[in-house]
Amino acid sequence: MSGFAFEGFLSTPQMLAVFGEASVIQSMMDFEAALARAEAAVGLIPQAAATAIAGVCRAELYDVPALVAASGRAGSLAIPLVKRLTDTVALFDAQAAQVVHWGGTSQDVIDTGMVLLTRRALALIDDDLSALNAALLALAAQHAGTPVMGRTLMQPASVVSFGFKVLEWATPLVRCQQRLHAQAARALQLQFGGAVGTLATLGEHGPAVAQHMATQLGLPPWQGAWHTQRDDWVALGCELGVLVGALGKFARDLSLMSQGEIGELAEPTGAGRGGSTALPHKRNPVASMVALAAAQRTPHRVAALLGAMGQEHERGLGNWQAELAEWAGLFISAHGAVHALAEAAAGLQVHPQRMRGHIEALQGLVSAEACTTRLAGAIGKPEAQRLLEQLSQQVMAEGRHLRELVQQAVQADARLREAVPAAEIDRLFDPDHAAQPAARRTQEQLARLQPLAAQLAAARPFADAASPTDPTQQEQA
Repeated sequence: MSGFAFEGFLSTPQMLAVFGEASVIQSMMDFEAALARAEAAVGLIPQAAATAIAGVCRAELYDVPALVAASGRAGSLAIPLVKRLTDTVALFDAQAAQVVHWGGTSQDVIDTGMVLLTRRALALIDDDLSALNAALLALAAQHAGTPVMGRTLMQPASVVSFGFKVLEWATPLVRCQQRLHAQAARALQLQFGGAVGTLATLGEHGPAVAQHMATQLGLPPWQGAWHTQRDDWVALGCELGVLVGALGKFARDLSLMSQGEIGELAEPTGAGRGGSTALPHKRNPVASMVALAAAQRTPHRVAALLGAMGQEHERGLGNWQAELAEWAGLFISAHGAVHALAEAAAGLQVHPQRMRGHIEALQGLVSAEACTTRLAGAIGKPEAQRLLEQLSQQVMAEGRHLRELVQQAVQADARLREAVPAAEIDRLFDPDHAAQPAARRTQEQLARLQPLAAQLAAARPFADAASPTDPTQQEQA
Protein backbone atom coordinates (compact mmCIF):
# COMPACT_ATOMS: atom_id res chain seq x y z
CA MET A 1 0.00 0.00 0.00
CA SER A 2 2.80 2.42 0.88
CA GLY A 3 4.26 2.06 -2.59
CA PHE A 4 1.41 3.93 -4.24
CA ALA A 5 2.23 7.63 -4.53
CA PHE A 6 -1.36 8.79 -4.78
CA GLU A 7 -2.39 6.75 -1.73
CA GLY A 8 0.40 8.13 0.42
CA PHE A 9 -0.36 11.65 -0.77
CA LEU A 10 -3.79 11.35 0.89
CA SER A 11 -2.60 9.78 4.13
CA THR A 12 0.31 9.93 6.59
CA PRO A 13 3.64 8.08 6.74
CA GLN A 14 2.71 6.80 10.19
CA MET A 15 -0.50 5.12 9.06
CA LEU A 16 1.06 3.77 5.89
CA ALA A 17 3.75 2.18 8.07
CA VAL A 18 1.15 0.53 10.31
CA PHE A 19 -0.29 -1.37 7.35
CA GLY A 20 3.00 -1.80 5.51
CA GLU A 21 4.06 -5.32 4.57
CA ALA A 22 6.70 -5.68 7.29
CA SER A 23 4.27 -4.43 9.93
CA VAL A 24 1.58 -6.90 8.82
CA ILE A 25 4.09 -9.77 8.95
CA GLN A 26 5.28 -8.69 12.40
CA SER A 27 1.74 -8.58 13.76
CA MET A 28 1.24 -12.16 12.62
CA MET A 29 4.55 -13.16 14.14
CA ASP A 30 3.37 -11.61 17.40
CA PHE A 31 0.43 -14.01 17.31
CA GLU A 32 2.73 -16.99 16.75
CA ALA A 33 5.05 -15.97 19.58
CA ALA A 34 2.12 -15.49 21.96
CA LEU A 35 0.66 -18.87 20.94
CA ALA A 36 3.92 -20.69 21.66
CA ARG A 37 4.42 -19.00 25.03
CA ALA A 38 0.80 -19.67 26.04
CA GLU A 39 1.06 -23.35 25.15
CA ALA A 40 4.25 -23.61 27.18
CA ALA A 41 2.54 -21.89 30.13
CA VAL A 42 -0.13 -24.61 30.29
CA GLY A 43 2.32 -27.45 29.67
CA LEU A 44 1.32 -28.32 26.12
CA ILE A 45 4.80 -27.73 24.69
CA PRO A 46 8.23 -27.48 26.36
CA GLN A 47 9.35 -24.06 27.49
CA ALA A 48 12.47 -24.48 25.38
CA ALA A 49 10.32 -24.92 22.29
CA ALA A 50 8.37 -21.76 23.06
CA THR A 51 11.61 -19.82 23.52
CA ALA A 52 12.96 -21.15 20.22
CA ILE A 53 9.79 -20.21 18.34
CA ALA A 54 9.34 -16.77 19.89
CA GLY A 55 13.00 -15.96 19.36
CA VAL A 56 12.64 -15.99 15.58
CA CYS A 57 9.21 -14.32 15.38
CA ARG A 58 10.79 -11.17 13.98
CA ALA A 59 9.85 -9.84 10.58
CA GLU A 60 13.35 -8.56 9.83
CA LEU A 61 14.61 -12.17 9.71
CA TYR A 62 12.46 -12.96 6.67
CA ASP A 63 12.10 -11.97 3.04
CA VAL A 64 8.85 -10.07 3.50
CA PRO A 65 8.16 -9.36 -0.20
CA ALA A 66 8.68 -13.06 -0.97
CA LEU A 67 6.15 -14.04 1.71
CA VAL A 68 3.60 -11.58 0.32
CA ALA A 69 4.21 -12.81 -3.21
CA ALA A 70 3.74 -16.44 -2.14
CA SER A 71 0.44 -15.65 -0.42
CA GLY A 72 -1.43 -15.25 -3.70
CA ARG A 73 -0.67 -18.79 -4.80
CA ALA A 74 -1.21 -20.22 -1.32
CA GLY A 75 -4.54 -18.42 -0.82
CA SER A 76 -3.46 -16.96 2.52
CA LEU A 77 -0.52 -14.95 3.82
CA ALA A 78 -0.46 -17.18 6.89
CA ILE A 79 0.48 -20.31 4.93
CA PRO A 80 3.88 -19.19 3.61
CA LEU A 81 4.53 -17.34 6.86
CA VAL A 82 4.02 -20.42 9.01
CA LYS A 83 6.09 -22.53 6.62
CA ARG A 84 9.03 -20.14 6.70
CA LEU A 85 8.72 -19.76 10.47
CA THR A 86 8.75 -23.54 10.86
CA ASP A 87 11.79 -23.87 8.60
CA THR A 88 13.63 -21.18 10.54
CA VAL A 89 12.87 -22.74 13.92
CA ALA A 90 14.08 -26.12 12.59
CA LEU A 91 17.50 -24.63 11.94
CA PHE A 92 17.94 -24.25 15.70
CA ASP A 93 15.55 -26.76 17.28
CA ALA A 94 14.04 -29.59 15.24
CA GLN A 95 11.68 -30.57 18.05
CA ALA A 96 10.35 -27.05 18.48
CA ALA A 97 9.65 -26.89 14.76
CA GLN A 98 7.12 -29.69 15.24
CA VAL A 99 4.87 -27.49 17.40
CA VAL A 100 4.95 -24.19 15.48
CA HIS A 101 1.38 -22.87 15.02
CA TRP A 102 0.08 -25.80 17.08
CA GLY A 103 -3.71 -25.69 17.30
CA GLY A 104 -4.11 -22.44 15.36
CA THR A 105 -5.42 -21.79 11.88
CA SER A 106 -4.70 -19.23 9.17
CA GLN A 107 -7.60 -16.98 10.03
CA ASP A 108 -6.59 -16.94 13.68
CA VAL A 109 -3.17 -15.50 12.91
CA ILE A 110 -4.39 -13.03 10.25
CA ASP A 111 -7.41 -11.73 12.15
CA THR A 112 -5.46 -11.30 15.37
CA GLY A 113 -2.68 -9.60 13.45
CA MET A 114 -5.24 -7.19 12.00
CA VAL A 115 -6.62 -6.55 15.47
CA LEU A 116 -3.15 -5.58 16.69
CA LEU A 117 -2.58 -3.33 13.68
CA THR A 118 -6.01 -1.77 14.04
CA ARG A 119 -5.29 -0.91 17.66
CA ARG A 120 -2.15 0.93 16.56
CA ALA A 121 -4.07 2.63 13.76
CA LEU A 122 -6.75 3.76 16.18
CA ALA A 123 -4.09 5.20 18.48
CA LEU A 124 -2.95 7.48 15.66
CA ILE A 125 -6.48 8.49 14.76
CA ASP A 126 -7.51 8.99 18.38
CA ASP A 127 -4.60 11.30 19.19
CA ASP A 128 -5.22 13.50 16.16
CA LEU A 129 -8.96 13.49 16.78
CA SER A 130 -8.38 14.68 20.35
CA ALA A 131 -6.19 17.49 19.03
CA LEU A 132 -8.77 18.44 16.41
CA ASN A 133 -11.62 18.48 18.92
CA ALA A 134 -9.62 20.59 21.37
CA ALA A 135 -8.74 23.11 18.65
CA LEU A 136 -12.33 23.38 17.44
CA LEU A 137 -13.80 23.76 20.91
CA ALA A 138 -11.28 26.48 21.73
CA LEU A 139 -12.21 28.21 18.49
CA ALA A 140 -15.91 27.94 19.35
CA ALA A 141 -15.32 29.51 22.76
CA GLN A 142 -13.24 32.32 21.27
CA HIS A 143 -15.88 33.14 18.65
CA ALA A 144 -19.04 32.28 20.58
CA GLY A 145 -20.58 35.65 19.67
CA THR A 146 -18.81 36.49 16.39
CA PRO A 147 -21.56 37.11 13.82
CA VAL A 148 -21.45 35.06 10.63
CA MET A 149 -23.96 34.39 7.91
CA GLY A 150 -25.96 31.21 8.38
CA ARG A 151 -26.52 29.59 5.01
CA THR A 152 -29.21 27.12 3.96
CA LEU A 153 -29.52 25.48 0.55
CA MET A 154 -26.24 27.29 -0.32
CA GLN A 155 -27.95 30.67 0.11
CA PRO A 156 -27.77 33.37 2.84
CA ALA A 157 -30.31 32.71 5.59
CA SER A 158 -30.03 34.34 9.05
CA VAL A 159 -27.18 35.44 11.26
CA VAL A 160 -25.62 32.88 13.59
CA SER A 161 -22.30 33.04 15.40
CA PHE A 162 -19.08 31.54 14.12
CA GLY A 163 -18.74 29.67 17.42
CA PHE A 164 -22.13 28.09 16.80
CA LYS A 165 -20.97 27.03 13.34
CA VAL A 166 -17.76 25.56 14.72
CA LEU A 167 -19.82 23.45 17.10
CA GLU A 168 -21.68 22.07 14.09
CA TRP A 169 -18.31 20.61 13.12
CA ALA A 170 -17.03 19.65 16.56
CA THR A 171 -20.09 18.06 18.15
CA PRO A 172 -20.33 15.10 15.75
CA LEU A 173 -16.58 14.56 16.03
CA VAL A 174 -16.74 14.30 19.82
CA ARG A 175 -19.60 11.83 19.51
CA CYS A 176 -17.65 9.85 16.90
CA GLN A 177 -14.67 9.58 19.24
CA GLN A 178 -16.93 8.40 22.04
CA ARG A 179 -18.46 5.71 19.82
CA LEU A 180 -15.08 4.63 18.47
CA HIS A 181 -13.83 4.02 22.00
CA ALA A 182 -16.90 1.97 22.85
CA GLN A 183 -16.98 -0.06 19.64
CA ALA A 184 -13.26 -0.74 19.66
CA ALA A 185 -13.59 -2.27 23.13
CA ARG A 186 -16.02 -4.79 21.61
CA ALA A 187 -14.19 -5.38 18.34
CA LEU A 188 -10.53 -5.62 19.34
CA GLN A 189 -10.63 -9.25 20.44
CA LEU A 190 -8.27 -12.20 20.09
CA GLN A 191 -9.21 -14.45 17.19
CA PHE A 192 -8.45 -18.04 18.18
CA GLY A 193 -10.53 -21.07 17.38
CA GLY A 194 -8.51 -23.50 15.32
CA ALA A 195 -9.84 -25.13 12.20
CA VAL A 196 -13.58 -24.71 12.82
CA GLY A 197 -13.63 -22.50 15.91
CA THR A 198 -13.75 -25.20 18.60
CA LEU A 199 -10.04 -25.42 19.58
CA ALA A 200 -10.47 -29.20 19.37
CA THR A 201 -6.76 -29.79 18.71
CA LEU A 202 -5.85 -28.33 22.10
CA GLY A 203 -8.46 -30.32 24.01
CA GLU A 204 -9.25 -29.09 27.49
CA HIS A 205 -6.31 -26.68 27.41
CA GLY A 206 -7.78 -24.57 24.60
CA PRO A 207 -9.50 -21.87 26.68
CA ALA A 208 -6.50 -21.52 28.99
CA VAL A 209 -4.16 -21.09 26.03
CA ALA A 210 -6.50 -18.43 24.62
CA GLN A 211 -6.57 -16.52 27.91
CA HIS A 212 -2.77 -16.55 28.15
CA MET A 213 -2.53 -15.27 24.59
CA ALA A 214 -5.02 -12.47 25.19
CA THR A 215 -3.08 -11.33 28.25
CA GLN A 216 0.23 -11.32 26.39
CA LEU A 217 -1.17 -9.34 23.49
CA GLY A 218 -2.93 -6.83 25.72
CA LEU A 219 -6.39 -7.87 24.54
CA PRO A 220 -9.57 -8.46 26.58
CA PRO A 221 -10.34 -11.93 27.94
CA TRP A 222 -11.07 -14.39 25.16
CA GLN A 223 -14.77 -14.77 24.36
CA GLY A 224 -14.54 -17.44 21.67
CA ALA A 225 -13.79 -17.49 17.96
CA TRP A 226 -15.52 -15.04 15.61
CA HIS A 227 -14.36 -16.42 12.27
CA THR A 228 -17.64 -15.67 10.48
CA GLN A 229 -19.27 -13.54 13.19
CA ARG A 230 -18.16 -10.21 11.77
CA ASP A 231 -20.71 -7.90 13.38
CA ASP A 232 -18.53 -6.21 16.00
CA TRP A 233 -15.59 -5.96 13.61
CA VAL A 234 -17.58 -4.47 10.74
CA ALA A 235 -19.40 -2.15 13.15
CA LEU A 236 -16.00 -0.69 14.05
CA GLY A 237 -15.35 -0.09 10.37
CA CYS A 238 -18.75 1.56 10.05
CA GLU A 239 -18.01 3.87 12.98
CA LEU A 240 -14.80 4.90 11.25
CA GLY A 241 -16.83 5.59 8.13
CA VAL A 242 -19.16 7.86 10.11
CA LEU A 243 -16.13 9.70 11.48
CA VAL A 244 -14.82 10.32 7.97
CA GLY A 245 -18.25 11.57 6.96
CA ALA A 246 -18.24 14.03 9.86
CA LEU A 247 -14.75 15.17 8.87
CA GLY A 248 -16.05 15.66 5.36
CA LYS A 249 -18.76 17.98 6.66
CA PHE A 250 -16.12 20.16 8.35
CA ALA A 251 -13.91 20.08 5.26
CA ARG A 252 -16.77 21.01 2.95
CA ASP A 253 -17.72 24.08 4.99
CA LEU A 254 -14.09 25.05 5.48
CA SER A 255 -13.40 24.89 1.76
CA LEU A 256 -16.49 26.97 0.95
CA MET A 257 -15.69 29.61 3.56
CA SER A 258 -12.08 29.72 2.29
CA GLN A 259 -13.01 30.54 -1.30
CA GLY A 260 -11.38 33.76 -2.41
CA GLU A 261 -14.69 35.49 -3.01
CA ILE A 262 -15.83 34.60 0.52
CA GLY A 263 -12.57 34.80 2.47
CA GLU A 264 -14.09 34.24 5.91
CA LEU A 265 -11.55 31.52 6.75
CA ALA A 266 -8.15 30.42 5.51
CA GLU A 267 -6.14 27.30 6.16
CA PRO A 268 -2.65 27.86 7.61
CA THR A 269 0.08 28.88 5.22
CA GLY A 270 3.64 27.68 5.02
CA ALA A 271 6.44 26.82 2.64
CA GLY A 272 5.19 24.38 0.04
CA ARG A 273 1.66 24.32 1.42
CA GLY A 274 -1.34 25.00 -0.82
CA GLY A 275 0.51 26.81 -3.58
CA SER A 276 -0.09 26.77 -7.33
CA THR A 277 2.47 26.19 -10.06
CA ALA A 278 0.77 28.71 -12.34
CA LEU A 279 -1.14 31.07 -10.05
CA PRO A 280 1.00 32.35 -7.17
CA HIS A 281 -1.89 34.23 -5.57
CA LYS A 282 -3.78 31.01 -4.80
CA ARG A 283 -4.08 29.46 -1.36
CA ASN A 284 -5.43 26.02 -2.00
CA PRO A 285 -7.18 24.43 1.02
CA VAL A 286 -5.14 21.23 0.99
CA ALA A 287 -6.38 19.90 4.35
CA SER A 288 -9.95 20.18 3.13
CA MET A 289 -8.91 18.46 -0.07
CA VAL A 290 -7.45 15.46 1.76
CA ALA A 291 -10.52 15.11 3.97
CA LEU A 292 -12.95 15.47 1.07
CA ALA A 293 -11.05 12.82 -0.87
CA ALA A 294 -11.37 10.48 2.11
CA ALA A 295 -15.08 11.23 2.42
CA GLN A 296 -15.50 10.46 -1.27
CA ARG A 297 -13.85 7.03 -1.03
CA THR A 298 -14.88 5.81 2.41
CA PRO A 299 -18.55 4.97 1.70
CA HIS A 300 -17.46 2.44 -0.91
CA ARG A 301 -15.07 0.78 1.52
CA VAL A 302 -17.71 0.60 4.24
CA ALA A 303 -20.20 -0.82 1.74
CA ALA A 304 -17.66 -3.51 0.85
CA LEU A 305 -17.31 -4.45 4.53
CA LEU A 306 -21.05 -4.75 4.90
CA GLY A 307 -21.32 -6.72 1.68
CA ALA A 308 -18.71 -9.18 2.94
CA MET A 309 -20.64 -10.12 6.09
CA GLY A 310 -22.54 -13.02 4.56
CA GLN A 311 -19.71 -15.49 5.11
CA GLU A 312 -20.33 -19.16 4.56
CA HIS A 313 -20.58 -21.66 7.42
CA GLU A 314 -17.48 -21.64 9.67
CA ARG A 315 -15.07 -19.94 7.23
CA GLY A 316 -15.81 -17.53 4.41
CA LEU A 317 -14.72 -17.91 0.79
CA GLY A 318 -13.75 -14.66 -0.88
CA ASN A 319 -15.80 -12.38 1.37
CA TRP A 320 -13.41 -12.49 4.34
CA GLN A 321 -10.53 -11.88 1.94
CA ALA A 322 -12.37 -8.90 0.42
CA GLU A 323 -12.89 -7.47 3.90
CA LEU A 324 -9.16 -7.72 4.61
CA ALA A 325 -8.29 -5.91 1.41
CA GLU A 326 -10.62 -2.99 2.21
CA TRP A 327 -9.76 -2.65 5.89
CA ALA A 328 -6.33 -1.05 5.60
CA GLY A 329 -7.53 1.46 3.00
CA LEU A 330 -10.29 2.62 5.31
CA PHE A 331 -7.83 3.51 8.08
CA ILE A 332 -5.29 4.99 5.69
CA SER A 333 -7.89 7.42 4.33
CA ALA A 334 -9.34 8.19 7.76
CA HIS A 335 -6.02 9.14 9.29
CA GLY A 336 -5.12 11.31 6.33
CA ALA A 337 -8.33 13.25 6.88
CA VAL A 338 -8.19 13.68 10.63
CA HIS A 339 -4.47 14.51 10.67
CA ALA A 340 -4.81 17.13 7.95
CA LEU A 341 -7.80 18.79 9.57
CA ALA A 342 -6.17 18.75 13.02
CA GLU A 343 -3.26 20.71 11.57
CA ALA A 344 -5.62 23.09 9.77
CA ALA A 345 -7.77 23.74 12.82
CA ALA A 346 -4.75 24.48 14.99
CA GLY A 347 -3.70 27.31 12.68
CA LEU A 348 -7.02 28.32 11.15
CA GLN A 349 -7.17 31.98 10.16
CA VAL A 350 -10.53 33.59 10.97
CA HIS A 351 -11.61 36.87 9.39
CA PRO A 352 -14.55 38.30 11.39
CA GLN A 353 -14.67 41.51 9.33
CA ARG A 354 -15.26 39.50 6.16
CA MET A 355 -18.05 37.65 7.95
CA ARG A 356 -19.64 40.93 9.03
CA GLY A 357 -19.15 42.40 5.59
CA HIS A 358 -21.17 39.62 3.97
CA ILE A 359 -23.99 40.26 6.43
CA GLU A 360 -23.98 43.99 5.77
CA ALA A 361 -23.82 43.48 1.99
CA LEU A 362 -27.33 42.01 2.06
CA GLN A 363 -28.73 45.43 3.04
CA GLY A 364 -30.56 44.19 6.10
CA LEU A 365 -32.49 41.40 4.35
CA VAL A 366 -31.11 38.84 6.79
CA SER A 367 -33.05 40.64 9.53
CA ALA A 368 -36.40 40.31 7.76
CA GLU A 369 -37.50 37.37 9.89
CA ALA A 370 -36.60 39.17 13.13
CA CYS A 371 -38.51 42.25 11.97
CA THR A 372 -41.56 40.19 11.06
CA THR A 373 -41.59 38.60 14.50
CA ARG A 374 -41.27 41.95 16.28
CA LEU A 375 -43.89 43.78 14.18
CA ALA A 376 -46.31 40.88 14.44
CA GLY A 377 -46.85 41.78 18.09
CA ALA A 378 -48.47 45.02 17.01
CA ILE A 379 -50.21 44.22 13.72
CA GLY A 380 -50.47 40.43 13.68
CA LYS A 381 -48.33 37.89 11.89
CA PRO A 382 -50.09 37.82 8.46
CA GLU A 383 -49.93 41.59 8.04
CA ALA A 384 -46.35 41.74 9.29
CA GLN A 385 -45.32 39.04 6.80
CA ARG A 386 -46.97 40.90 3.93
CA LEU A 387 -45.30 44.14 4.94
CA LEU A 388 -41.81 42.65 5.16
CA GLU A 389 -42.24 40.82 1.88
CA GLN A 390 -43.17 44.11 0.22
CA LEU A 391 -40.28 45.97 1.84
CA SER A 392 -37.82 43.23 0.92
CA GLN A 393 -38.84 43.44 -2.72
CA GLN A 394 -38.35 47.18 -2.53
CA VAL A 395 -34.81 46.67 -1.18
CA MET A 396 -33.93 44.48 -4.13
CA ALA A 397 -35.55 46.82 -6.64
CA GLU A 398 -34.16 50.12 -5.30
CA GLY A 399 -30.93 49.06 -3.58
CA ARG A 400 -31.94 50.65 -0.27
CA HIS A 401 -31.32 49.24 3.20
CA LEU A 402 -34.20 47.36 4.82
CA ARG A 403 -33.64 49.19 8.12
CA GLU A 404 -34.48 52.52 6.46
CA LEU A 405 -37.65 51.12 4.91
CA VAL A 406 -38.79 49.51 8.16
CA GLN A 407 -38.23 52.76 10.04
CA GLN A 408 -40.37 54.59 7.49
CA ALA A 409 -43.11 51.96 7.70
CA VAL A 410 -43.15 52.14 11.49
CA GLN A 411 -43.42 55.94 11.46
CA ALA A 412 -46.27 55.73 8.91
CA ASP A 413 -48.39 53.37 11.02
CA ALA A 414 -49.66 54.60 14.39
CA ARG A 415 -49.95 51.07 15.72
CA LEU A 416 -46.32 50.33 14.96
CA ARG A 417 -45.06 53.76 15.99
CA GLU A 418 -46.48 53.30 19.46
CA ALA A 419 -45.32 49.68 19.91
CA VAL A 420 -41.83 49.65 18.32
CA PRO A 421 -39.25 52.24 19.48
CA ALA A 422 -36.71 53.40 16.89
CA ALA A 423 -33.83 52.13 19.00
CA GLU A 424 -35.33 48.66 18.93
CA ILE A 425 -35.44 48.74 15.15
CA ASP A 426 -31.73 49.55 15.07
CA ARG A 427 -31.06 46.62 17.38
CA LEU A 428 -32.93 44.26 15.05
CA PHE A 429 -30.37 45.08 12.36
CA ASP A 430 -27.32 44.80 14.61
CA PRO A 431 -25.31 41.65 13.67
CA ASP A 432 -23.96 41.28 17.20
CA HIS A 433 -27.50 41.32 18.59
CA ALA A 434 -28.64 38.87 15.91
CA ALA A 435 -25.85 36.47 16.87
CA GLN A 436 -26.82 36.36 20.55
CA PRO A 437 -29.21 33.35 20.39
CA ALA A 438 -26.49 31.36 18.65
CA ALA A 439 -23.96 32.59 21.21
CA ARG A 440 -26.14 31.35 24.06
CA ARG A 441 -26.56 27.94 22.41
CA THR A 442 -22.80 27.82 21.89
CA GLN A 443 -22.03 28.46 25.54
CA GLU A 444 -24.60 25.88 26.64
CA GLN A 445 -23.14 23.22 24.36
CA LEU A 446 -19.55 24.06 25.27
CA ALA A 447 -20.36 23.49 28.94
CA ARG A 448 -21.32 19.95 28.04
CA LEU A 449 -18.83 19.18 25.28
CA GLN A 450 -15.59 20.50 26.74
CA PRO A 451 -15.52 18.12 29.77
CA LEU A 452 -16.52 15.19 27.55
CA ALA A 453 -13.83 15.96 24.98
CA ALA A 454 -11.23 16.32 27.73
CA GLN A 455 -12.29 12.99 29.23
CA LEU A 456 -12.02 11.24 25.87
CA ALA A 457 -8.63 12.78 25.19
CA ALA A 458 -7.32 11.68 28.57
CA ALA A 459 -8.62 8.12 28.19
CA ARG A 460 -6.25 7.18 25.33
CA PRO A 461 -7.48 3.56 25.24
CA PHE A 462 -5.11 2.63 22.39
CA ALA A 463 -1.96 4.25 23.74
CA ASP A 464 -0.12 1.01 24.63
CA ALA A 465 -0.47 -0.40 21.14
CA ALA A 466 3.12 -1.11 20.10
CA SER A 467 4.12 -4.54 18.86
CA PRO A 468 5.00 -6.90 21.76
CA THR A 469 8.18 -7.85 19.91
CA ASP A 470 9.17 -4.32 18.88
CA PRO A 471 12.83 -4.11 19.93
CA THR A 472 12.57 -0.42 20.80
CA GLN A 473 9.73 -1.18 23.17
CA GLN A 474 11.75 -3.97 24.79
CA GLU A 475 14.67 -1.60 25.33
CA GLN A 476 12.40 0.92 27.04
CA ALA A 477 10.67 -1.69 29.19
